Amino acid sequence: MKEDTLVEAQGLMERVLERGNLIRALHRVKDNDGAPGVDGMRVEALSGYLKQHWPKLREALLEGRYRPEPVRRVEIPKASGGRRPLGIPTVVDRFIQQALLQVLQADWDASFADQSYGFRPGRSAHQALARAQAYLREGCTWVVDLDIEKFFDRVNHDKLMHRVRQRVDDVRVLKLIERYLKAGALKLGSFEPAVQGTPQGGPLSPLLANLLLDELDRELQRRGHRFVRYADDCNLYVRSAQAAQRVLASVTKYLQRTLKLQVNEAKSAVDRPWKRKFLGFSFTARRPHRRRVAEAAIERFKERVRQLTRRTRGVSLRSLVQELKQYLVGWIGYFGFSQTPRLFRELDKWIVRRLRCYLWKQWGRARYRHLRKLGVSRELAWNSVKSAHGPWRLSRSPALSFALPGRYFHALGLPPLAVLARTA
Repeated sequence: MKEDTLVEAQGLMERVLERGNLIRALHRVKDNDGAPGVDGMRVEALSGYLKQHWPKLREALLEGRYRPEPVRRVEIPKASGGRRPLGIPTVVDRFIQQALLQVLQADWDASFADQSYGFRPGRSAHQALARAQAYLREGCTWVVDLDIEKFFDRVNHDKLMHRVRQRVDDVRVLKLIERYLKAGALKLGSFEPAVQGTPQGGPLSPLLANLLLDELDRELQRRGHRFVRYADDCNLYVRSAQAAQRVLASVTKYLQRTLKLQVNEAKSAVDRPWKRKFLGFSFTARRPHRRRVAEAAIERFKERVRQLTRRTRGVSLRSLVQELKQYLVGWIGYFGFSQTPRLFRELDKWIVRRLRCYLWKQWGRARYRHLRKLGVSRELAWNSVKSAHGPWRLSRSPALSFALPGRYFHALGLPPLAVLARTA
C-alpha cells in the first residue's frame, strides 16, 4: 500500500456532490462573500443560479467534462509593502472548490505533519507561536527564517499533481484539480495562461499548498529539526549561529532541487528570534522569552488608527468611537495573545491623545466654551486656546487631560485595549 492514504476511486466525486456537503459549501461561500470573478456574478446571485443550472453542472462534474473559468487577476497591498497578486474565481467555481476542499481536507489533514499550522481545521497561528516559544525556552535561541519566494505563484504543477495522484485515484477529481491549476487568469481583459502556481484567492489553494509543503515538513522531521510552518512561512529553531547557517544552506538546496522552489535570499535570514517577526509577533530577548507584538504590526495598527481619527473626517465623535471599537476588538482578538500588557496600556494612552486632537479640531472657535463646560478653569482654558502649540502637543496638556480623560471616551463606548486583552 502507498505511504499516503488513497481515496477510493469509485465515489470520491459522488462524495463531493453529496447534498449535505454542497449545502455546507454554499453556506461557507455566502459567509465569505468576496468580489465577483470574470463573469461578474456576485455571491447573492449564486443560489438562484444553482437552482436553474445545477443539474447540468452536476452532470458535467460526474462525467469529468466540467471546465472552470479563468480567475480574475487583481493586486492588493501587502502589509510589508508592495502588492500581492490574487486570483478571484467565479462564485460558481468557489462553490465547487469549497465542496471539493471539504472532502479532501477531511481525508488528508490527519496525515499532515504536526508542525504545520496554516489553513488547517482546529489549528491556528497562536498555536504555531506557542510552539515556537517552546523551542526558545528549550534553548534553541537562533532562528532560520525561511522566505519562499512567490510560493503560490511558482508552485510546480507536475510536482503538485504527482502528490495529488498519490492520494486520489478518481480520474474525474484529478482532471478537475488540474484544470483549476491551468485555468489561467484575466487581467484588464487580457488572458494569462497558467504554467505554474496555484493562485491565491480560491478555497482549494491553501490545501494544495499544504500538500506540497508537507514534503518539506517530512524532510525536516527526518533530519530532526525543530520547526514551525504556517503555510509558506517556515521558521527553524537551533542552538547556535553556525548550525543555523548550515541548516539554511541545506534546506535552501533541498527546496530548489526537490520541490523546484526558490528561497528569497534577501528576506530569509539567520538571526535571534527577538530580532525577527513571525505571524505578526516577536519575542522578548530575556527569559522566559515572552510573546510580544512585532514593531511592524504596531506601526500598521497606528497607521490604521491615524486613518480613522484624521481630523478632516468630519464624522461625529460617537460614530468615530464605534468605528474604532470595531477595529480594536478585531485587532486585540489576535494580538491579545501577546504577553506584554504594558504595550496595550501605552496604546490606550496614544489612542486617547488621537481622539483629543480630533475633538480639538471639531471644536474650532468654540474651544474655550467646551473647556469651561468640562470644568477647566478660566485661566487654564484661555491659555490653552491661545497656545501656539499644535494639537498633538496640546493633547497631553493639563487642560485637555482634565477635560478629556480616558473615561470620557470609554463612556462613549471606546474599549480599553488593556481590558480587552485580559478577556481575549
